[in-house]
Amino acid sequence: MTNQFKIKSETNKRTKSGSFIWLLARCLFVIMLPLVIFNCSTSETQKVTNLTNLVMQDEFSTDGAPDPAIWDYNIGTGDNGWGNSELQYYTDRPENIKVENGMLKITAQKESFMGSQYTSARILTKGLFDQKYGRFEARIKLPWGQGIWPAFWLLGANSDEVSWPQCGEIDIMEYRGQEPTTVQGTVHGPGYSGGQSIFKSYSLQNDRFDTDFHVFGIEWGENYINFYVDDVLYNQITPEDVTGEWVYDHPFYIILNVAVGGGFVGSPNSETSFPQTMLVDYVRVYK
Repeated sequence: MTNQFKIKSETNKRTKSGSFIWLLARCLFVIMLPLVIFNCSTSETQKVTNLTNLVMQDEFSTDGAPDPAIWDYNIGTGDNGWGNSELQYYTDRPENIKVENGMLKITAQKESFMGSQYTSARILTKGLFDQKYGRFEARIKLPWGQGIWPAFWLLGANSDEVSWPQCGEIDIMEYRGQEPTTVQGTVHGPGYSGGQSIFKSYSLQNDRFDTDFHVFGIEWGENYINFYVDDVLYNQITPEDVTGEWVYDHPFYIILNVAVGGGFVGSPNSETSFPQTMLVDYVRVYK
């Protein structure tokens, strides 16, 4: 506005001008209201299970060893500590893995066994169950402590035909025991594996993952993987987010394990107490 216009504007004209501005603001509010409502509806809090056709489940309702129709074992130390310089020897002993009181219990022990100073367990559905796309979820209470490395993850079912990371890896939940408030969701593929993996962390506020159960899940479809903790969608990874080939277009199988040591977490220290147990209430897969 020029000073001349201000001088000519008397009280009545100011009132008319104010009415015009009020009407303009009202019109803008009406125009923008649908956009505001739309933005509110796309928050990161989503319903956990959008896929409801249950195709595989283990409720761990029968005491003893894990169901052999669903789970097999990795035994030993693998190549260079399963490729991560881990310190444990994986067994199928009940001291390390069993179903009891409605829970799967995977326990890391500090003990001398087959040349290793720690034991634990790692089970997988390879050759027994795999699926392309869907919702994969598990309800888990995590262990804790420096050097403790539990995970719930998927590996490409073609892992025997092509080398890792070409087969693809989806870490639904990966966790450093020394950081009991935080988990990560990660993908590994050609050009973005190991230290170059694509991931995002999720942290609890005023809570820890070792004090109660939480649901960890993904909903995976063509060209996207959504990562959840409980009812929170905290990350989405798409082909545009990775720095190499998108290799999540074929079946994957499930792995549950508790590692000890390795590059991701470092070695246990004098403050790490043993045994440490991961409790799994259920594993469910939907289409």
